[in-house]
Amino acid sequence: MKIPVIKKLVEKFSLSELEEADEAIINEKQPAIEVEGEDEGEQLTHVMAAVWIKTYLKSHEGVAFKDALREYTKKVRTSIS
Repeated sequence: MKIPVIKKLVEKFSLSELEEADEAIINEKQPAIEVEGEDEGEQLTHVMAAVWIKTYLKSHEGVAFKDALREYTKKVRTSIS
């Protein structure tokens, strides 16, 4: 998971574009948007993180990207520990 890639996706693309990219990658198709990553797994991780953060920002007005990212990483750490 590369933070600069996630930030770029959040800033550059709409939630619907990100969700479509997520669906494309899951179905082993080329997404319509450019998603950086060494392989499909890393690309999917970046898109899923961007979707989560974008959704969080939408439902928590006034929250900065870094705070939404912190919430996402807490969620990930909790799920793998």
